[in-house]
Amino acid sequence: MTNVWIALGLTIFAGMATGIGSGIAFFAKRTNQRFLSVSTGFSAGVMIYVSFVEILIKGQEELTAAYGGRWGAWANVGSFFAGIAIIGLIDSLIPEAGNPHEPHTKEARAALQEEPDSQSALGAAAVDQSHGGTEEGEAVNHEELMRMGLFSALAIAIHNFPEGLATFLSALQDPTVGAAIAVAVALHNVPEGISVSVPIFFATGNRGKAFLYSTLSGLSEPVGAIIAYLALRLLVGGQGGVMPPQVTGLLFAAVAGIMVYISLDELLPTSRAYGKGHDSLFGLLAGMAVMAVSLLLMR
Repeated sequence: MTNVWIALGLTIFAGMATGIGSGIAFFAKRTNQRFLSVSTGFSAGVMIYVSFVEILIKGQEELTAAYGGRWGAWANVGSFFAGIAIIGLIDSLIPEAGNPHEPHTKEARAALQEEPDSQSALGAAAVDQSHGGTEEGEAVNHEELMRMGLFSALAIAIHNFPEGLATFLSALQDPTVGAAIAVAVALHNVPEGISVSVPIFFATGNRGKAFLYSTLSGLSEPVGAIIAYLALRLLVGGQGGVMPPQVTGLLFAAVAGIMVYISLDELLPTSRAYGKGHDSLFGLLAGMAVMAVSLLLMR
């Protein structure tokens, strides 16, 4: 039972990092884009490395024990790509404008460099598209910015469901590995929190409301993990609610696929968008190196 509480705590920590991103957007004089680049690249490195070296192998071990070497390997690979298909399907169902996996526009990136209380590049771009900066035009722009922020919050909340399950299950099996994944997920939730809070703040002028929506989008991570875990225990849990090893193996392989997809489709493109030169590569390699060393030290 102790591991369940540890896993839940780590998942809450990872999900609430969207609030940290919101705080950076409001209280830092300038958001350091190169830091965002390196940190999201670092997160991708951690998630890719631990997916292939640790989680996928754990899935292989469980499934091989349940189905034998040949069919266990097939089940492991099939579950890995099933996880990719699941997160890819979620991606396809979300409108492009609100999808955190879509490339960030120049205006959205420039907005992160502005003073929080000044007219941002995002706001300036909106005004330029309005009716000559009239009150009516500004109202329309505020509605568009609000819609953008709410779409981003909804999209991130949906995406955080499988991320929460990945963090929770990993921590449940091995709290040390789960802690590393929680840190990686938290790092990539920081820019997501910014992407929700900035347009809502410029639309309403209300820091509290923007922070609230940003935080709620991250809260879906532990909520999703709890719902999925309880459903799995109810549907496939054995005596005492313990999940059979083949179910655990299938979940681990699927989680590995979800994490690899998120890393390649969201984290690395975001890292390159915000960085210069080889910032994203340095972050990626640093994340892999830190994860590799930490796994070695745990042996």
